[in-house]
Amino acid sequence: MDYTNMSMYRPQMAYRRFGKSNKAVSVITLGGMRFKHGWDDPRHEIPEDTLTQCRQTVSLALEQGINLIETAYGYKKSETVYGRVLNEELNIQRDRYFLMTKGNPKTADETRQLVEEQLETLQTDYFDFYGWHGINNLELLEQACAPGGPVETLLRLKEEGVICHVGFSTHAPLHVILKAIETDLFDFVNLHYYYFFQRNEPAIALAQQKDMGVFIISPNDKGGRLFSPPPKLEQLTAPLSPLQWNARFCLSNPGVHTLSFGLNEPEHFDPLNGIFPAPSPLSVDDLRIKKLLDKQVAQVPFADFDGYVMENDPSGLNIPEILRFRKLWKCYDMKAFGEYRYNMFQEKSHWFPGQFPTKENLQQIDLSRCPEGVPLAELIRETHEGLYRPK
Repeated sequence: MDYTNMSMYRPQMAYRRFGKSNKAVSVITLGGMRFKHGWDDPRHEIPEDTLTQCRQTVSLALEQGINLIETAYGYKKSETVYGRVLNEELNIQRDRYFLMTKGNPKTADETRQLVEEQLETLQTDYFDFYGWHGINNLELLEQACAPGGPVETLLRLKEEGVICHVGFSTHAPLHVILKAIETDLFDFVNLHYYYFFQRNEPAIALAQQKDMGVFIISPNDKGGRLFSPPPKLEQLTAPLSPLQWNARFCLSNPGVHTLSFGLNEPEHFDPLNGIFPAPSPLSVDDLRIKKLLDKQVAQVPFADFDGYVMENDPSGLNIPEILRFRKLWKCYDMKAFGEYRYNMFQEKSHWFPGQFPTKENLQQIDLSRCPEGVPLAELIRETHEGLYRPK
């Protein structure tokens, strides 16, 4: 492909205005988290197979019409390999793609130092989008947005032309995301939202009111491991694959602008054209599939109780997520996804907080907030017994 004349290429892709940035970004973003050896140290040493994989992936993504490339300092080798592939291997003109990276520096000085390092690593002199990475609780929100702190420094770098647009990524509870959006400091937000996790829909609506770009994190992996679905789910979404239908569901919301796909093998590109044209609102056929999926919840006792009234329970259990994994397991046969995510709970981490149930913390559940008749402890025990896998 002639990368110097990409404007002549017309792939099957859709583009949306990314909020107040006014940039027309592809509705599929090339995520940079999943390259071979990507999480190995040292971060700047790139094995040949990692370089080959990234070069092939970037080429295929550009041919598909993807124009937004996403990475982060926290993705270890990702920034380095992208820098080499985009500038040395493929020599792509900088104005032919948008570049998003992220970092979570804690001070003003650390922010400027980190951004300078990332510019050098990615071999560029500006970032189209820079996100503070992981505003996952109120403490981190206050730290990031403190006067004279990292976000204020990012905004100063925006004035200097080093960063075009400042945003944030988040794995936080809904109320924290809303509070971050309400600061009016950010141009875009990266958050979780899928058919199997619709909790953050109010945050998308608020971001739309604020004319912010909305970037959906990991719709295929965190959205349900949809690249490897159970037969029941495939039957429910036919003739589309679960991955294709979920993408169409996300894009049916006009407040959603792009979905991050961790594409790293040629076969990962095969399902993309089945997503387009993505309807907004859902088409008649898409609604038929949605009704089939919705119907499954009514067939499993207590699957409709989402547990959000139990957030921040004194037991330390992440009750809403435990109940969500139970619902996906019981309603859609998504047990493998439940095992994958359930066993990632981390007691002291803000990325995916939650303890495993013990006799002691089950007794500490504040049942006064639980609707009468819901056997909450039994549901939690059932989920643990079905999904927990000792390390």
